[in-house]
Order: sequence, then C-alpha cells, then structure tokens
Amino acid sequence: MLHIYRQIRALRDFDPVVFCQKRENADAFPFERLEVVPKPATHQLRRWWQKTILGGPIVMYRSEALRLASAIERAGSKVLHIYFGHIAAHLLPLMDVLSIPIVVSFHGADAQVDLGKPAHLAAVREVLRKARRVLVRSRSIADRLRALGCDEGKLRLHGAGLPLGEIAFLGRLPPPGGQWRCVQTCRLIPKKGLRTTLRAFAEFKKDFPQATLTIAGEGPMLGELRALADGLGVGEAVDFAGFLPQESLRGLLARSHLFLHPSEMGADGDQEGIPNSMLEAMAGGLPVAATRHGGIPEAIEEGVSGLLSDEGDAAGLAANMRRLASSPELCERIGRTGSENVRRHFDIEAQTRVLEGIYRECLPET
Repeated sequence: MLHIYRQIRALRDFDPVVFCQKRENADAFPFERLEVVPKPATHQLRRWWQKTILGGPIVMYRSEALRLASAIERAGSKVLHIYFGHIAAHLLPLMDVLSIPIVVSFHGADAQVDLGKPAHLAAVREVLRKARRVLVRSRSIADRLRALGCDEGKLRLHGAGLPLGEIAFLGRLPPPGGQWRCVQTCRLIPKKGLRTTLRAFAEFKKDFPQATLTIAGEGPMLGELRALADGLGVGEAVDFAGFLPQESLRGLLARSHLFLHPSEMGADGDQEGIPNSMLEAMAGGLPVAATRHGGIPEAIEEGVSGLLSDEGDAAGLAANMRRLASSPELCERIGRTGSENVRRHFDIEAQTRVLEGIYRECLPET
C-alpha cells in the first residue's frame, strides 16, 4: 500500500528491512532491502482447514515462524513492525518465538471485522497482549481496542502521513455555469458509502444540472454502482474512472470542486480510521463533505474544515453539497482551513519522527 511504502521510505534513524511473502510492482515501489519468505506449498489446504473448517483466522505454522524468525535475526533487526492486526494474528507463532520487541499497527477493518467470532476475537486479544506497542490511526480505533482489553500503556496514536511538499494548495471557487465537478476516490466497497454518494449527487444535480461526478477506484461494487447511477438517471454524468496512478489522481483532484467521502459502517463491522484519500483532497484545498464516522470527525471540524452528515443520509450529504455550492465564501474558507489542518497534523516527516520515537521506546536502554 502506498501509505506504508511512504512511511518506510521516510525513516531516517532506522534502516528498514521488509519481509514479505511475494514481490509485486517493483518498478512503482522500488526497495533495496527486501526478503521474500514465500507461503508454504500447503497454504491453500491450510486456508481451507483453518478458515472453513475451524472458523478461525489463518495462522502460520510454527516451522514457518522459526524460519522467518531466523531471517529477521540474520538481518540484525532490533524491532519488528507488523502492519495490520489481522496480519499479526497470522503471525502469532512468530510473536511467540521472536525475542525482539514487536509493534503492531491497526488501521480500521482489522480492529472490527470478524471479531464476533470467538476464534478471531481470541487471536486479536492475544496480539494485543504480546505486542510491545499498539499503533492506531484514530482515537475511534483506540477506543475499540481498549474495549477488547488492550493495555492503555501500549496504545499510541500514529497517522500514516502525507508528502505534503508534493501537494499544491489550490483555492476553490464556484465554477461558471454551475459545472460542479464532484469526486470521490476510494476502493469500491460498502464502507465507503458510495450508494449514498450517488443518491446525494442525483439530488444535487436537480439544482445544478451541469454537475458531474467522478468515482476513481476499483472494487467489487462496480457493477452495482453503475446500475444504481443509471437507475437514478445520472449514469451519463458519472464517470467510473477505475484505478488511477498518483499523477493522474492528483490531476483529477486539482480539476475538481467538491470532494465526497460519506463513509459508513459496513455490515461486517468494517470501519474507517482516517481516510488518506480525504486528507490528500483536503491538503490540496478541496472542500470536503463527509460523515460522522470512525476517525473522520478527528480530521474535520464541522463547519470549519469540512461539512459532516450522518452515515447513510443522502439528503444530508446533498444539503451540505448545496451549502458549499451556494456560498463562495464558505467553499473557499473550508478548503483553506481544511488544508491548514492537514498540513499541521498529517505531514509524513512529522509522523515518521513520531514513529521513530515509538521504536526507541521499545529498545532497551543503553
């Protein structure tokens, strides 16, 4: 994931070595110190047995854990950082045999999904018990992990951060002729609130018939969303742009006037931390209309750095879109204040220095 790659690249006082099960996209994400520890030949059988028959998380074999521990020790590692709680659950046998301190990051779904199942819940609680530090993307995730029994002394708030020097601020004013270009960038999955986006856009378009909406991203809901857009009568005004490389994505944001992100709790309990796509849009000066969901209110102060509506409330989202479209002063002020807030709290360099401080907490005093 791009935000993890950025974070690893931004480390200065620590020399990272990446351990992974396979290598992909090497041209887009070059990295020198990387060791591939492939899945065992019996992985699919293990997946079927542990997930389907036993109803629990997929946990690595002890023999795998010992091989990986040896590779980590050969690299001279002093701290192991595991990204995502469900990956840590997979690596529980490694956490048993490794002698160095372990940091685990929780990002959103990994603190929510499947925890109604006893085996998954037990695994996550074991991760929380064994980790030296537990990092969270938002206070809402921290609250969830406290409820699961996480030791308060282990919890640290840590955002991924953005390379803000690469993101130019552009003040936004209402476009001529009501040609509002609305945008949402995300995976096409339920928690992103895309059904609400389309319904709100259909309402907004009644007042601003020249408005368009671009949804950039890929995911399993594409067919359903196309059908919904057609059923709402806005299919011709909605562009499903698919996955866009970073340069194209930033160009899209620079050409747009309103950014939408009406996240909502998924049926499986999936919840946002603080969406990076929203933060990047805010950094560039795009006024944001989002929801009171997960960590979003931690990044957006209602009426100051963005406008918020309730989850699933298409009418409320449409009303906030109309508020922005009807007030050049509000539109400009929210865009500017949102950018200032992101630049103050979510800079990649500052967040990485926080991360390195957390690593130092884990090291023995010398």
